Amino acid sequence: MAADVTILETSLGYTFRNRELLQKALTHRSKVHEVGLDPVSCDNGQMEFLGDAILGFVVSECLVQRYGNAAEGRLSKLKAHLVSSTRLHETAQALDLGHFLILGRGEELTGGRAKKALLADAVEALIAAMYLDGGLDPARAFIEQRVVGEFEAPTEVDGSVTDYKSALQEVAQTLKLPAPRYFIVSEEGPEHLKTFTVEVRLGKDWTSQARGLSKKAAGQKAAQQVLEQLSEVGKASRA
Repeated sequence: MAADVTILETSLGYTFRNRELLQKALTHRSKVHEVGLDPVSCDNGQMEFLGDAILGFVVSECLVQRYGNAAEGRLSKLKAHLVSSTRLHETAQALDLGHFLILGRGEELTGGRAKKALLADAVEALIAAMYLDGGLDPARAFIEQRVVGEFEAPTEVDGSVTDYKSALQEVAQTLKLPAPRYFIVSEEGPEHLKTFTVEVRLGKDWTSQARGLSKKAAGQKAAQQVLEQLSEVGKASRA
């Protein structure tokens, strides 16, 4: 296994006690077939299966905590998005996971390090590896930070607005104000667990700052605060 795998561990926020588990999670079946080993015991297929189950459980747990009053059907749709290959591919790209995969020559030559399905499967295998090495806590932390952490429900949940940036954009148009502008004020913390402070400005009179584990989340919170300010002014004017 490449020496720079410590870079991946830093991104994961977890250091393996048993590096063989990490190696197995990164090993694609093409490599195993190439060297004539038993794919069941040597590639990441089984770990992908286990990781999928762990991912589903933790994502369900997070959604119930975050949207406790949402209907089951709504939660199922949100979960389907978070466990999708598209979402896991985004997670893999953020980790530069393709760089660390152990592939056979044929898969390497056909661009395996960038293949969406292959990378998504590897994320699930990594989740299983962390679970087997350190229990549920590190696997849960990774899923919460890397898979769920930046997620904002795209539409309404429980009848309340969740895409505050879009809502603020609409308010700006209604009030004939310039479009909201967002600025990154600061970035704090280690690379795998940064906290961002984002400021939003709406015209000359409205501004707010908020912190979050991603630029997107911080921007959403800042937009929400400006919307609340505008709402309070609207209520006062109607009183």
